Amino acid sequence: MSETILTEQLAVRFARIALGHVTREYPNKPDHVLAGPQDARTPRELHPVFFGSYDWHSCVHSYWMLARLLRRYPTSEAADAIRALFDAQFVPEKIAAECAYLAAPTARGFKRPYGWGWLLKLAAELALLDDVGWHEQIAPLAAIFAQRFRDFLPLATYPVRVGTHFNTAFGLRMAVDYAAATQDDALSALLRETALRWYGADQDCPAWGEPSGDDFQSSALIEAECMRRLLSPSDFLPWFDRFLPHLAQGEPATLFRPAR
Repeated sequence: MSETILTEQLAVRFARIALGHVTREYPNKPDHVLAGPQDARTPRELHPVFFGSYDWHSCVHSYWMLARLLRRYPTSEAADAIRALFDAQFVPEKIAAECAYLAAPTARGFKRPYGWGWLLKLAAELALLDDVGWHEQIAPLAAIFAQRFRDFLPLATYPVRVGTHFNTAFGLRMAVDYAAATQDDALSALLRETALRWYGADQDCPAWGEPSGDDFQSSALIEAECMRRLLSPSDFLPWFDRFLPHLAQGEPATLFRPAR
């Protein structure tokens, strides 16, 4: 299998795709609860930063991609357009409106945990740029989602193991990079403790339901990646040997068969 390398030319192509839709308001699929007629508002009114890309979480992870491409290729043909976008969008009044949306009781579970993880991943990526001004601007919004992890995880008895947005291993995996970037040791510890509580005793994963017609990620492999990121190598390797003990024999076969 040939390996695709992220060249500057390819990075510019990716950037132009994202730049073409992060500020395109329609079509749009809002994840929005109406408590009354006053809540019937347009995507841009609801989310002045992340109103494009068909839905909120897709807009967030498109911004993440733009931030990462800017860090990788800060002098590319697309770099100035990315900077102009960030300058226009990551401003206090727009971030404050995104925060205000989350204050409504109807938004308590908004985008949990997929969107939570992506927003924190975006904040972590912005912290790695030479200019940390954008990271500072988005910090109040990231702080809300970090707190939602702190509030939610102790209450969540069971993990969610589907291969879609609701997978909790994915959320933990994304959040830990934010905890590392902000040196939030308490959040890192909570993420690790939760992963061990949810997944620590897992062994001989059958992966029998992968892939299903609704999946876009492997629930088995994202769990393994979550544990790899959250555990030390000395703790992860024995866990991984128990979790997927027959990898050398190509089992479970579903993990070795490309999805169509």
